Amino acid sequence: MKVIALYNIKGGVGKTASAVNLAYCAAKSGARTLLWDLDPQGASSFYFRIKPTIKGGLKPLMGSNDKLLQNIKATDYENLDLLPADLSLRHFELALNETKGSRKRLRKILEPFLDTYDFIFLDCPPNLTLLTENIIRAANVILCPVIPTTLSERTLSQLRQFLEEEQSSTRLLPFFSMAEKRKSLQTEIMDDLPHSAGPFLKTVIPYLSDVERMGIHREPVAVTKYASRAAKAYSELFAELNEALKE
Repeated sequence: MKVIALYNIKGGVGKTASAVNLAYCAAKSGARTLLWDLDPQGASSFYFRIKPTIKGGLKPLMGSNDKLLQNIKATDYENLDLLPADLSLRHFELALNETKGSRKRLRKILEPFLDTYDFIFLDCPPNLTLLTENIIRAANVILCPVIPTTLSERTLSQLRQFLEEEQSSTRLLPFFSMAEKRKSLQTEIMDDLPHSAGPFLKTVIPYLSDVERMGIHREPVAVTKYASRAAKAYSELFAELNEALKE
């Protein structure tokens, strides 16, 4: 099983759209896939037309893993399950603070899924918190969407520094998201940043209305616009991620 966290300190960078579409690509390839919506906003749950609720709220996260398993929902797509978000997740930090071994709680929660899924994608909320520490201990890879702007460049640097301070062995794989190559500043950043801030995945997710319309169709972009540039980009990103995981 591979655990891939879609995470960035900064919000609004295309994290949820990437989580939804990559999970769909993984499932379409035949891999048993789970997408866990860890963001209290429940955007991933919304995209898959699943009610954002966990029976018992935070109790299954802090207690019996069997109760958490009961909250997993099948999506409309073969091989793809979803563990929905819940508004109670906004209190996750407080609950972790009161839990023994709080920095490794998320990894422990995922243990029962080891033999069930080939991929687990985590749609993570932004910010740098105790949950972030849990994420980097639970994930094999942090897949970090980066808009080619100076603020995103700054938050990527902060994330790299945090991983170094934590002496984390979790791989950080950034990629450019919501990119507009017609903007000269973004083009300059996409040319320069991989040299100054470390390697990026080669696939670039373009800023397109097809991705924005996911909120209307409530489906992965490859379902409604299978021949679009966006669908092709997510497919290529998954293929590149899959190759990176084999290294």
